[in-house]
Amino acid sequence: MPDMPAFPLLRAAELLRAGELVAFPTETVYGLGADASNPAAVAKIFAAKGRPADHPLIVHLPDPGHLDAWAREIPDTARQLAAAFWPGPLTLILKRQPSVPDAVTGGQDTVGLRVPGHQLALALLANFGGGIAAPSANKFGRISPTTAEHVREELGESVFVLDGGPCPVGIESTILDLSGDELAILRPGSITPEAISKVLGRPVAVATRASAPRVSGSLEAHYAPRTPVDLVSSDGLIFAVRAALARQMPIAVLSSQAQPLSHELLTWRQAPALPAPFAQELYATLRSLDGLGVARIVIQQPPAGEAWAAVNDRLRRAAAGAGAEQA
Repeated sequence: MPDMPAFPLLRAAELLRAGELVAFPTETVYGLGADASNPAAVAKIFAAKGRPADHPLIVHLPDPGHLDAWAREIPDTARQLAAAFWPGPLTLILKRQPSVPDAVTGGQDTVGLRVPGHQLALALLANFGGGIAAPSANKFGRISPTTAEHVREELGESVFVLDGGPCPVGIESTILDLSGDELAILRPGSITPEAISKVLGRPVAVATRASAPRVSGSLEAHYAPRTPVDLVSSDGLIFAVRAALARQMPIAVLSSQAQPLSHELLTWRQAPALPAPFAQELYATLRSLDGLGVARIVIQQPPAGEAWAAVNDRLRRAAAGAGAEQA
């Protein structure tokens, strides 16, 4: 990434201190940030996104030394994981300090914290000197942005945007709950249960309990294009394509397979065969396909398994919310 001119960075920090919003890049997606200690500033995030007030935010920290200012009763496992994965795409759910605003936590007694693994995000956090609450910089429930241009398309020119280029990971962080007696992953991401288990020396489960804290990106419908989405198996892909074309339905296909046929109503995008590059391109590709004006987007379901869990999670939620009118 080229060196960032000082002025935009300093301007962004000034805006945050003044209680305004700033969109900035992380390694996962672009975040819509506000001073996490300022409830009035945090409220602007919810207004800009159309986000439900009880949906908690993740607080981005300059470094692990800020943990104690935001969380209490921090277990040793949290510090182990911070040492292993921060800066990086792992969010830890911990019991919050009483000073953390309810607007950030959705009224819960827990808070999500992480140190982002992006040079520009870290420079902004260091200059600002505190925690920045930041969900993805898009309208609530829609496709997350992975470039500055995505943010501008979604939110217009009213929000100051720091341009750090495309996000290298491309999907949101893994969220790990450390607030109770059992560790559990509440949202899959590029840091897998296996990677976490190697650090801790014990298994880590994916949460199934209803009592787990509410966290970002956990609603059944999320990351959704406006165009309806069909997730189909590898075996059923060509049948689904031919059936749509037989009905003279313009469709777009995202598949790891090479395009097997040509048709004036068919747009075919070949996806990477490996999970990391697939994830890095996913949201940009969905945005591109969503802008074609086709009747449906047909996506070949990626393989099962831990390596693909985060991608499959995003695709499942995208399909569940796709085609719904934006509020």
